[in-house]
Amino acid sequence: MVLMLGASAVHAQEQTKMQTVQTMEANDFQIVSDEVKDGVRYITATPSAKVCSKQIDIRIKDGIIQSVVYTRGCEGNAKGIGALIKDMSVEEAIKRLEGITCGKRGTSCPDQLAKVLKA
Repeated sequence: MVLMLGASAVHAQEQTKMQTVQTMEANDFQIVSDEVKDGVRYITATPSAKVCSKQIDIRIKDGIIQSVVYTRGCEGNAKGIGALIKDMSVEEAIKRLEGITCGKRGTSCPDQLAKVLKA
């Protein structure tokens, strides 16, 4: 019986470690470039390895999202996200997209976009 309790404790520790690793990996996006030209902010980011998309290109003017383009990933969903948040404020997009998950990944393409916009 003591052996079973020990195994349960080890399992609980492994679950906690897995959750921590998932959270860390979900935050492993990188800003490749972030520059302003003629009043327009251009951001290129590499999202977490936990999502299908490989790059996010964002164009913002006066705090309003002008365009979002994903490279790779679910093409229809990526186009849909871009169309839905076009002309939306950065703050509103973050509010709506932050925390959306895809399966057990702990993040998603929309969540990665929110993280990049917050950075």
